[in-house]
Amino acid sequence: MASYPPSQCCAKGFKHNGTPQGKSLKIGQHDAYLSIALSGNVKEKTGILYLSDALGIWDNSKLLADQFAAQGYSTLMIDLFNGDALKLNQAEGLDLQTWISHGRDHKGPHTPKEIDPIVEQALGYMRNELGFERIGSVGYCFGAKYVVRHYSNGIQAAFLAHPSFVDEEELARVNGPISIAAAEIDDIFTVQKRQKTEEILTGNGIVYQLNLYSRVEHGFATRCDLSQKWQRFAKKQAFFQAVNFFDLWLE
Repeated sequence: MASYPPSQCCAKGFKHNGTPQGKSLKIGQHDAYLSIALSGNVKEKTGILYLSDALGIWDNSKLLADQFAAQGYSTLMIDLFNGDALKLNQAEGLDLQTWISHGRDHKGPHTPKEIDPIVEQALGYMRNELGFERIGSVGYCFGAKYVVRHYSNGIQAAFLAHPSFVDEEELARVNGPISIAAAEIDDIFTVQKRQKTEEILTGNGIVYQLNLYSRVEHGFATRCDLSQKWQRFAKKQAFFQAVNFFDLWLE
C-alpha cells in the first residue's frame, strides 16, 4: 500500500474552537454539510468535495470546510459512515479494523462497497444540484483513500493530508494533479510509504506536490493542538497548500 491502514491515532487529537457557518442537509439518506462561498473571491461553478477523517462531520471538519468557503470554494462534506463515525479520543482498545469491517450498533461496515456509492452520490449532487463544473477534493486521513479511488469520477485536482489506507493500485489510477501534506511523525504514512507514493506518481507522469511538516504527528491538519505555535503553523500551511494548489488547477 501507499499508506498503512488507520490505527488509534486516527481518532485522537484536539477539538478546535469556532462556530460553523455552513448548513446541514440530506443527500439521499446521508447527512451532509455545505458551506457556500458568498463573498470575496468566489470561484464560480467550482466546488470542493471534503472527505473526512474517521470522525466524520464534526466541528473541526466543519470549520475547515468554512475556511475553504472563505477562500472562495464552496465545500460539501458528506457522512461516509452512516451515522457511525468515531468520537474524538475514544477509549483505548478501540479496534479500528473491526469498526471498518463490521461497524457498530448494526450500522454496517465501512468498506469501499459501502462508501464508494456515497462518494458517487455526493459528486452527482455537486454536478447536478449545485451546478459545479470544476470539482476539487480534499481527503483527510481515512477520507484520502476515497479521494484517490474517485479521482477519475470527475475530480480535477486533489489534496490529501496524512493519508491512510491507500492501496498502491488505487494511487496508480490517479490521472491528474495531486497535493499531499505529510507529517514527520506518522506510523501510517511512513517514510517508506512517502517514497513509494513519489515513485508511483513520478512513474505515471503525474504532477504532484508532497510537503513534509516536521515535528507534527498524523492528524495535524485537522486535530492538532492549536495552543502549540508550530502545530498551529503547520496546520495553517497545509490548508493554504491545498488552497494554492486548487487556485492553480481549478482555475
